[in-house]
Amino acid sequence: MKKALLLIILSIILINCKNVKDNNGKLNVVTTTTMITDLVKNIGGAHINLQGLMGSGVDPHLYKASEGDVTKLSNADIIFYNGLHLEGKLVEVFEKMKNKKTIAISDALDKNTLIGSEYFASNYDPHIWFDIEYWKQATNFVVKTLSEAIPKQKLAFEENGKTYIDKLNNLKAEIDNTISAIPEEQRILVTAHDAFNYFGKAFNFQVVGLQGLSTATEAGVKDVQKLSTFIIENKVKSIFVESSVPKRTIEALQAAVKSKGHEVSIGGTLYSDALGNAGTVEGTYIGMFEYNVNTIVNTLK
Repeated sequence: MKKALLLIILSIILINCKNVKDNNGKLNVVTTTTMITDLVKNIGGAHINLQGLMGSGVDPHLYKASEGDVTKLSNADIIFYNGLHLEGKLVEVFEKMKNKKTIAISDALDKNTLIGSEYFASNYDPHIWFDIEYWKQATNFVVKTLSEAIPKQKLAFEENGKTYIDKLNNLKAEIDNTISAIPEEQRILVTAHDAFNYFGKAFNFQVVGLQGLSTATEAGVKDVQKLSTFIIENKVKSIFVESSVPKRTIEALQAAVKSKGHEVSIGGTLYSDALGNAGTVEGTYIGMFEYNVNTIVNTLK
């Protein structure tokens, strides 16, 4: 009996030693969207093992977990996700991870300040990253969560958080200055879906999306015709493609405007539900924001 007990104890020790070696003694952190991955990377740095599920151009509204994703999630100590039904098709997977620490970034925010929608299941617009003030709150939330998980790195996380918030403050000031070049009457942003409402609220743009808050339901003929009439009546000169939404939706809108004897150009591609390619400037939250604003301003001013 004593020998069997000893073998069990040794087996447990060996397993634990293997896990520490595999993890380099660090916390395994998994994130869903590229925006959250970039945020957690800025805070956690070299003190965590970080893996993001989604890549550039991926639509989180439609994303389904692969077998590899399920493995990553199963091995995670902490899972950061957006919440507000953004990752709708991952909900069932998260429900099976009840023994894991799943953290919704949106829990950092006061729900009373969010943009609601009677047409969307969550009743809130999930595209919270387009409000820089919200992203600062999310930064502090990640700092707090990681500090509680790894107390010995608390000072490092807090310092990283302070540095990142300083960068976000500089970003906000830069964007305010850039957008000032567009007269307020020209600040009409027409995109593939309603991803930019928080951006519009923060920077005084009227935002109109061809699809709703989610891309799960495609725009119909009535949606296209209604928006084409709006474009003509408001003399909108350019509309925008989104990197994570098929270009054909905006091309159909452009064709509808043309069929009514008017012209509207496609002003460029904006990053909405995902950042740009990893390793590029647009592959970071700050770089994405700067790129989007420059694209919008250069087209509409």
